This record gives sequence, structure tokens and C-alpha cells, in this order.
Amino acid sequence: MRTRLIAALAICALLLSGCVKEVKPLKLETLQDFQSQPIKWRTCFDTLQCTDVLVPIDYANIKQGTFKISVLKHEASNKQDRIGSMFVNPGGPGASGVEYAYSAEYIVSPQLLALFDIVGFDPRGVGRSAPIRCLTDDEADANYASDSKPDNPAEFETLVKESQDYVAKCEKNTKNLTAYSTENAARDMDVIRAVLGDKKLNYLGKSYGTYLGTIYAQLFPDKVGRLVLDGAIDPHATPVQQSLTQAVGFDNALDAFIKDCLQIETCPLPKDATKQYFTDLFDSVAKKPLTTRSKRIATESLVVLGTASSLYDNQSGWPMLRIALKQAKTGNGFMFLTLADAYTGRQLNGTYPTNEGDSGFVIDCLDWKDGRSNEQIEQDALMFKAQAPVFGPYLAYSGISCKSFKGIKQPIKINQIKTIPIIVIGTLRDPATPYSWAVALHKLITNSLLITLDGDGHTGHGRGSVCVDKTVDSYFITGKIPATDQRCDLSTAL
Repeated sequence: MRTRLIAALAICALLLSGCVKEVKPLKLETLQDFQSQPIKWRTCFDTLQCTDVLVPIDYANIKQGTFKISVLKHEASNKQDRIGSMFVNPGGPGASGVEYAYSAEYIVSPQLLALFDIVGFDPRGVGRSAPIRCLTDDEADANYASDSKPDNPAEFETLVKESQDYVAKCEKNTKNLTAYSTENAARDMDVIRAVLGDKKLNYLGKSYGTYLGTIYAQLFPDKVGRLVLDGAIDPHATPVQQSLTQAVGFDNALDAFIKDCLQIETCPLPKDATKQYFTDLFDSVAKKPLTTRSKRIATESLVVLGTASSLYDNQSGWPMLRIALKQAKTGNGFMFLTLADAYTGRQLNGTYPTNEGDSGFVIDCLDWKDGRSNEQIEQDALMFKAQAPVFGPYLAYSGISCKSFKGIKQPIKINQIKTIPIIVIGTLRDPATPYSWAVALHKLITNSLLITLDGDGHTGHGRGSVCVDKTVDSYFITGKIPATDQRCDLSTAL
């Protein structure tokens, strides 16, 4: 399962080199040593603060060694009334919390910027925090473009072989590969909280970031401060249920796009268009890929990925999908490649400046152990196609990739969680983290408030709903939640 937050923020990854300097070796033999380690903040990007925090590679064997976690802080402007730190995570797995906090003014209100230090860290394996490395740029290009929907035994065998090769490269290029789970990242977050001197963790997590926050609440319920989990993941859903629910979610989002498009005079779809139009498009591209002015072509998988990418955000993604469909009629795949690249992080020069693809792949495998055989996966693909005819056939085979990993432990079990009041946000037509997952997480976390956004696209906070944003702001500032669950839309004001 992959859940990504597509942010319209142009941040040069090379700038992050200004955040990190070497930390002198410390004698860290106990968890308390890690929690009380001295850190030195350094000015970065003119006005921000950067540092590194050391964490154990293995919390069950602390003396094994350390990972260095990159941390960035956007300091509160109102020092006198400062409430504390607010940790933020944009999703993924694999997305950079450092880059997210760098753009704090785009993700939280001026009121929260004044009262909180906005803190972002790259989870272990991500960005500059002991990064996971698997593929070269050329290998990543080939991986994204390769066939993700086998139509016969030979293609299925090729898919299995490519998955095995990918895992082999990860294991060859990255040490301690089984240490990169979200459970360990949550433990890292508590070390950082302690090092920063915060008694409680205040946290805004989106998409995959809700899973990180949920595990934190499971492990450290007495350290939970003000938590907002937006675009929630259901931690009890199996890998099969996750992939199938996502496939249905993307199919439903496609229905919403088609309905909206047909009301626009310039819509490139035929007036009687249904989801079958996209199935036919994908099948035709499989036989004859779309071309561009460059040598690069838009394969079936890249067109599917570009379509899915556009559905994350109805405000910016849907107009781009309309352009892509218009271009595709003439055999041009430029906009589909642009949408796919927005998802994968590929730059115009063919480089991938972040390791989001590799780290997300490995972390997903560690978090969601799929015990099915390849034969069962093949059989389940029929169910995926029946329930989600457009995206189901592509998401049905996601479980194959992780089966070659050696030494994966059973993921953490999430029980009923009792904490102080927190907020869970779900968007009704969210394709990536379907609304049903927010309802499930709300039921799992005692004292949680559920905010329902009647809208399209991925996540609910910061997407134009005054109702959602003011409720979140009030909660972070006062620590109090409304007496009843909230239902919001894009025009609701408090």
C-alpha cells in the first residue's frame, strides 16, 4: 500500500545539505542516554534551525549502533506565548518531514506558526536519515515504466522476477534493512520529543503520517499531547483489504472526475463516458505507448500512475488530467508523464533527488506483512477486477514485491488506544485513504473526535474548508475538542 501526499511546493532537495553537519560520537548505552543527548541547533535557510538526533538502530539491542535522524525546526514567532513543539509528517511512507516543516507557512495557519515550533524530521530510511538505497535513477525509470498488470503466465513470471531483483538490490545497497519499520520510527519520534524537552508530543500527521501517529499513541499513550490524524489509515486492515479498498477508492474518485468533467464544455471525454473509457485507454497504451518530443514514452503503468496521481487533488489534478486525456487522443503522453513524475518525484533531467520510492517500498514491506502465496495473489486479482475494474487489476499484485524480503518480523499489533482527546479527519471521496479508514481509526482511539469533510481529493486539513481548519486550530491552541463529531464542507464556516 502506498499513500502519498502530493504537495504543490517546489523545494530544491539540494538545499537540505545545509541542514546537516557531523555529530561527534557520544557514549549512548541506554535509552535514557539517547533521550538526554545534547544537541546543537544550527541556523539553516537563513531563519530556520537544523540539527541531528542519534537513535538506536535496534531498540531491543541498543548497543548495536546508531542512526542519525535529520531534524528541522521552524521556531514560533511569539516566544512569550509559545505553547511548545508541533511535529509534522506529510505522508508516504518515504516523504520528508524536514521538507514539510521547511514549508510550515503553507501547512498551518499564522496563529499556529506564532504559538508552536513546527518540527519535521526525516523518518529513519528517508531523505537524510540513514537513507535506504535500492535503485539507480535509470533503474527507477525502468521500474516505474514496467508492466504492473500481468495478462498471462509469462508476464506474471516476469513481474515476480523483477520484484525479486528489486529486493536483492535493496539488501545489497542498505545495511540493517529490517530496522526501518514505522514502529521504530515512532520510537525515534519519542526520543526526539525528549531531546527537545517536550513533556508531551503535539503532532499533525497526514496520510501515512496517521499510521506513524497511531503507533506512537499505542506505544506512548501517556506522552500523547494534541494529535491530529488526517487522511487516516486503518491499522487493522490487512494488506489485501488495504489494496482492495484503495482500488475501490480510486475507481470511485474516477467516477467523480468523469461526472465533473462532463459538465465542462471543453471536457475531452465523450458525452456517454464511463470508467470503461479509462480501461480501454490503458489497454490501448499497453499495445502502443504514448510518445513525447523526447525519447521517453508513456507506458501503460506510467499512464495509470499519472491518472491516479491526478485524483489526489481535484483542484489541481483534475484539470491536468483533462489536458492529459486531450493530448492522448493525438498519441501525446507528455501530461501523463508530468503527472506520473509529480507522484514519483522524478525531475526533468531524469534524476530522483529523494529516495522516496525506495524507502517507501521497504517501509511498506516491513509494516504490512502479506502471508499470501503468489498463487493466492493471482486468484485474488479476479476479486480486485470485479470490485474495482479500472485500478483493481494494477493494485492486485502489490503484495508480490515484498515476498522476497528475508527476516521480516511480525508487524506491531494495534489494540484499543486510550489517550487524551485527539482528532481524526476523513474526506468522503478520498481515493488514497478512503473515508471508511477514518471511521475505523476513530472507533479504535478512545476519546477521538471525527471530522468528516464532504469533499474530493486526499486529506482534509488545509484544503479550503474553514470548518476543518478552524476546528484544528482551536484544538491545537486550547487542547479542547468539540462535544460532538463534526461534518464539514468547503463552504462551511464556524
